Amino acid sequence: MMSVIPIPAFSDNYIWLLQQDNSAEVAVVDPGDARPVIDYLEREELHLTTVLVTHHHHDHTGGLAELAQRYSPRIIGPENPQIKDIVERVGEGDACRVLGRRFEVIAVPGHTLDHIAFFAAGTPSLLFCGDTLFCGGCGRLFEGTPEQMYQSLTRLATLPEDTMVFAAHEYTLANLRFAQAADPDNPARDRHFQECQRARELNRATLPSTIGRERQINPFLRVTDKRVQETASAQGQSDTPLATFTTLRAWKDNF
Repeated sequence: MMSVIPIPAFSDNYIWLLQQDNSAEVAVVDPGDARPVIDYLEREELHLTTVLVTHHHHDHTGGLAELAQRYSPRIIGPENPQIKDIVERVGEGDACRVLGRRFEVIAVPGHTLDHIAFFAAGTPSLLFCGDTLFCGGCGRLFEGTPEQMYQSLTRLATLPEDTMVFAAHEYTLANLRFAQAADPDNPARDRHFQECQRARELNRATLPSTIGRERQINPFLRVTDKRVQETASAQGQSDTPLATFTTLRAWKDNF
């Protein structure tokens, strides 16, 4: 059984730590800062064998050099030479084994052009999607186009409903406040917002989410819904799902 543990970093990042059963060998995803990872490993007497990287932004890669020097892990990430410490470069259609479990690599450009996600089928399935899909939201478009991000999210939305979604930031409450404006009549979203508020009051992570939940509450995955399209029409074009997505993303940027 693979467990996934959040290691908080910076103001709102999560570095996800993967552990198979009670093995001392572990993996981490997107270590933007080495120190919280090292502290956790030393406290729990664990050994880092693998690092997964979703994209090149510094808050996802800033700890790679120190972790590489200290533990010599296998570092797997996108085919972007800008990320210096990657040992194994992967892209769309590739697969890798991490702690004995097979992860498929899915290209998800939009937030950045090099962005990839790691998906492990199973019960439950696991998705490490960096800054592409958040609980209740999606990443900003720093390099990609609205069409690229829309296609990436559409693809992730086809994954099994019970897939656990491990996003890289604690953005949930802010995203769901926007979702209240973009998709105002959504009882499932309102219930989840209340649950997440209670979690944050207790300093607990609101993640992971699931693909099934995101289909219900995330306006960026609901751009074919007539209510979402009607709300978006007051902000811009919404005559197609892509136009609705583009309008929502621009609205969220200034919300």
